[in-house]
Amino acid sequence: MNAAPSITDTLSSMISQSMQLLSKPSVQTFEQLEDKGKVREAVIYVAAGSVITGLLGLGAGLGGFIAGILTTIIGFLVFTYLIFYIGKSQGGTGSFDQVAYSFSLFYVPVSVVAAVGSLILVITVIGVLLIPALLLAAVAANVYFAYLAVQSSLNLTQSGPIWTTLIVSAIGSFIANFAIANLFS
Repeated sequence: MNAAPSITDTLSSMISQSMQLLSKPSVQTFEQLEDKGKVREAVIYVAAGSVITGLLGLGAGLGGFIAGILTTIIGFLVFTYLIFYIGKSQGGTGSFDQVAYSFSLFYVPVSVVAAVGSLILVITVIGVLLIPALLLAAVAANVYFAYLAVQSSLNLTQSGPIWTTLIVSAIGSFIANFAIANLFS
């Protein structure tokens, strides 16, 4: 029986796959990568990314840091499950493993880049004015990659079901994240 790869191996592999995806974003690239891992690897990657982003914004103290990691992981799982569930209702045929793994490959690097960018911008006076633009760019990147990921991981090809999946999942995730955040406040 094969042992599961170490966390270091998992992270190294996923960083490489993220670089591949970000440098060549397409449904085909997602298709090549979607079966390289499962929910377990996606959660490890999201947890590592949330630790990095949490360390960059440690202003909330240790409790806020830990709550941030937990809410990020729970929020990611809720969102990707909603994508899976709603996508299935729209005729999707992929697995939850494919959805979670595909989404983690872009979610983590976009989140880390946005956190690093925000930290750099906070340091400069004029940079504070640019933070909303950076966050808007991060949202746009996430929407673009999510559109591609839904096509690949759920095998949906028509824009109506893809947008329905993304919009309904985003609304459901927002409500769930609001409830989760209130548990930690």
